[in-house]
Amino acid sequence: MLIDTHCHIAGDEFVEDLAAVADRARAAGLVGAICILDATTRVEFDRVASVRAAWPPVQFTAGVHPHHAAKVEPADVAALVSGALDEVAAVAVGEIGLDYHYDFAPRERQQAVFAAQVALAVARDLPIVIHTREADADTLAVLDAAGGGRSRGVFHCFTGDMALAEAAVARGFHLSFSGIATFPRAESIREVAAWVPADRWLVETDSPYLSPAPQRGGRNEPARVVRVLQTVARVRGLSVEDAAAQAMANAEAMFGLAPHR
Repeated sequence: MLIDTHCHIAGDEFVEDLAAVADRARAAGLVGAICILDATTRVEFDRVASVRAAWPPVQFTAGVHPHHAAKVEPADVAALVSGALDEVAAVAVGEIGLDYHYDFAPRERQQAVFAAQVALAVARDLPIVIHTREADADTLAVLDAAGGGRSRGVFHCFTGDMALAEAAVARGFHLSFSGIATFPRAESIREVAAWVPADRWLVETDSPYLSPAPQRGGRNEPARVVRVLQTVARVRGLSVEDAAAQAMANAEAMFGLAPHR
């Protein structure tokens, strides 16, 4: 049993064949997934019923992605995201954070929108799903200031260095590994995957992005999280079965999911 802890299957890329995608996921041993929704993208919420029909165990998160931070005033973020969380009975706030690679929104706006959502997650006792790119120091600073030491969650699609990994774990966060961990040149990511404490790692696809090797390129989908798990199992010296059990237990604990047996 396994769960894909981060995918975007309510996106345009899955409209035509979502049922087949869900079938392949089940055939690969997945018992569910966490589907990420952006609170500024109404069409994704309109597809929630279709996602649930195709794959009933799927759970949802909601938040304002840093790319979309300019679409909403910081003062309005809490109300917008609260409504989105309630609409889908979300298990986390996210994905949220900072992205200084693309800078689709001004950095100050990104920080303000991120901070508002961290504070909201703490108030609602929900984990957060963090997107951080080329913004490590500011991401940690916002977490510390807005979270007050009470925020929790996951650094999704972890691509940081060991310093960020240690800082995240010290703050009580999980690290989630994607198809990038399977890429030949991603040795530094595999080193982090080997190091991270047993109860602090997850696996994901970030579908439709980041297909793992040897399927790199083209649309990714939840079934391929098994390839990520195999890589993490190898570097941690675990059997795939034991790694799956640990990944499942970690996901259930972090997202507050009912245990699967």
